[in-house]
Amino acid sequence: MSRTTPPRPVDVTAHFPELAPMARTAVRLHPRAGEPTAAESSIGGPLLWPEREPWPTCPEHGGPSQFGATPEDVRLKRRIIAEMWRRPDTGGGDPLSPEERATVERVHRGSEIAQSGPVPMVPVAQLYAADVPGLPCPDGTDLLQVLWCPFDHDDEDCLPRTELRWRAAAEVTDPLETAPQPSVIGNEEYLPAACVLHPETATEYPAPHELPKELRERIHAWEDRHDLVYQYDLAVAPGCKAGGHAPWSFSDPGHPMACAECGSGLRPLLTLNGNEWDGGSGGWRPEEESGYTGPHSLGPATATQLGIGRSGSLQVYVCTTSSEHPHLQNNQ
Repeated sequence: MSRTTPPRPVDVTAHFPELAPMARTAVRLHPRAGEPTAAESSIGGPLLWPEREPWPTCPEHGGPSQFGATPEDVRLKRRIIAEMWRRPDTGGGDPLSPEERATVERVHRGSEIAQSGPVPMVPVAQLYAADVPGLPCPDGTDLLQVLWCPFDHDDEDCLPRTELRWRAAAEVTDPLETAPQPSVIGNEEYLPAACVLHPETATEYPAPHELPKELRERIHAWEDRHDLVYQYDLAVAPGCKAGGHAPWSFSDPGHPMACAECGSGLRPLLTLNGNEWDGGSGGWRPEEESGYTGPHSLGPATATQLGIGRSGSLQVYVCTTSSEHPHLQNNQ
């Protein structure tokens, strides 16, 4: 089933024409729980990976053991919580059985788990260019794959270490049947649930943080006279998306973002977020799911089961000059 973003409440360019040249197309990915194959775009699904190519590992996490939970236990905890929410409200008491409570708390606490060698990276996203209009594929490629280490790597922003792979799908003639799996997950919210995608294009405008001061102040004054918030209602789509504008929130660029290798500008490649909408961004909720009334934590908005930093999003930026230059990641 396709997903359709409702029209914006107003045409913001009719009120602020200078925003029109700043418009960008984003591709909202609309991940939903499913069973994707390696031949499909996905979040948390299998990757089309050549058997002869070594699977990436994290050089910073390895050795005889690591602290965390097994992937199997992370998934078990999620099933227990999901079943709890589906039960009738008994009006009091612990909604979990003693055994379920013990399991949930054990996974939450974590423990030392054996890990032989460096931790294999976890598949996070796979995007075929045919599914994602405007995906900036390097020449000769049509497939983007994103992996990360399932441990925090940034003490301040609490982000995983990501790795990007671009490839030509037709050249993968010896696909890997079963990918290596880490024995331990350091942050359970870094294990994405398998989701199929329903890509949809949407028009975005810069967050207020990136606008000239005079325009930003006029927009804020206009907001005060209307029951709208420019950034969350009109400008930047929430959730997982490719391209578009950066969802600056509790911080701002401060200065133009540049490639550490050559100094060229950067462009947003991918945004990953565990919430496609919430109380502040409900206007972006797809029309097809307007009737959902169940728990938010079990609904379509949270299908990926991801959690980034302080309930934020992970943005991946790439150099506008060369895809071979290191990418940059940021948390908002």
